[in-house]
Amino acid sequence: MKRRDFLAAAAATAAQSLPAKPNILFIAVDDLRPELGVYGASHVQSPNIDALGRSGTVFTHAYCQQAVCNPSRASILTGMRPDTLRCWDLKTDFRKHSPDAVTLPQAFKANGYHAVNIGKVFHNNLPDHASWSEPELSIKGFPFDPDAVYRSDDDTVWIEHRKQQLTAEGKQRNHIDQYGEWYLKSGASEAPDVPDNAYFDGAQTDVAIRKLAELKARNQPFFFGIGYYRPHLPFNAPKRYWDLYNRATIPLSPNPFLPKNAPLMAENRNRELRGYRDFTNAPTPDRGSLTEADARRLRHGYFASVSYVDAQVGRLLNSLDRLGLAGNTVIVLWGDHGWKLGDHNAWGKMTNYEIDTRVPLIIRAPGMKPASVCNGMVEFVDVYPTLCELASIPRKPELEGVSLVPLLKNPQRGGKKAVFSQFLREGAWIAPDGVEYMGYAIRTQTHRYVEWVNWKTRSLAATELYDIKRDPLENVNLTEGFSSLRQNLAHQLRVAFPTRTHP
Repeated sequence: MKRRDFLAAAAATAAQSLPAKPNILFIAVDDLRPELGVYGASHVQSPNIDALGRSGTVFTHAYCQQAVCNPSRASILTGMRPDTLRCWDLKTDFRKHSPDAVTLPQAFKANGYHAVNIGKVFHNNLPDHASWSEPELSIKGFPFDPDAVYRSDDDTVWIEHRKQQLTAEGKQRNHIDQYGEWYLKSGASEAPDVPDNAYFDGAQTDVAIRKLAELKARNQPFFFGIGYYRPHLPFNAPKRYWDLYNRATIPLSPNPFLPKNAPLMAENRNRELRGYRDFTNAPTPDRGSLTEADARRLRHGYFASVSYVDAQVGRLLNSLDRLGLAGNTVIVLWGDHGWKLGDHNAWGKMTNYEIDTRVPLIIRAPGMKPASVCNGMVEFVDVYPTLCELASIPRKPELEGVSLVPLLKNPQRGGKKAVFSQFLREGAWIAPDGVEYMGYAIRTQTHRYVEWVNWKTRSLAATELYDIKRDPLENVNLTEGFSSLRQNLAHQLRVAFPTRTHP
């Protein structure tokens, strides 16, 4: 045999003996908190996500790096923390300060994968075109940012009236997206009797299913990012999903009050909810509560939206099975942060508390133990190195997480001893003096400790300490005692955030 033929035959034999590169199905769900059937919430109808969890590993104590969309997504997709990226708000593109960052899909693209996306994977207003092999999939008839799409007569009539009003005032430019589509928020929820694809998440699932068939035909490993918008406000979902629930029996929050002794900057101000016309005058958490009727409507709308997205996930996974792709596809389903549904008397994300920083994370990987539950603490920055190891892609040195593959193989292994989050509290929402505070949080197996720093002077403004074992809902800030514990946790914070004194 000639040497050239021998080498070709050897290469073919080696290729046959190596497992195929696994595909990656990367499913992001906006504002999804870990209140699902597979997380023990029997009152929530989420059969498809539950089935995914039963076939993979459910991480019960996963934490995001910052409880707001843009920084959280930037962290999971770069494997770096907000302080490293200097990305702490909704308007900063992570590439402003880290132009050479190699994102998760970018790393896969550089290693022979075809990387595509649809929906909200990166922050919706800050897509990262360098991460993908082709332009983001779009859907005709939906605005660039399809959060606030309304189908009920009441909302569409109001929106048309508002368009005319803004046009007459010459202010319409502020409410039209880059494609010339109007973007207006009306009410905080609606339940019209429409098909699933009347809203973006159903329509994008139609497109995603067709794309999966195209990706299979390419005969090339793929990284497919799919970002669902619900259950983000407004809670607009087809009536059939609202009908799954009896509003009168939906459980209300067990702690509809501010944490005792907590500093004011620790709480969000219902900023997001107050952007909808039926909640413009909603009180801030320190000045009042919503009526029980409004609280039940919002919780009903949130769970209906979860069930709506769950149905789309089910359609997507069924398509994966039907195409014969499931056996060689790693599936990651994650929510970018938690969400308060009356907890701590607030609605929305944007705090350092457990209710906002704890997130759903489910990973199903070929060859790993199914039907597993991992109770160890993990972080979003761990997802990037995990997927690299599963796909035999070299780990980049700048990644700040650790691979979760050992936990996928043995979920009973201990996770991290501590996880870290942070939140930049913009001053305009707190006090008229416009002071901004950064809250740095450490969560151990027994406690959560937070330091609030004046973001301009870097001076310490306030602290919080919660005993997770005795006070799992974090209702009482321990203001006295525990000096040695405070010193230890403060030291760990300073080690975890070495650049915290930098402007």
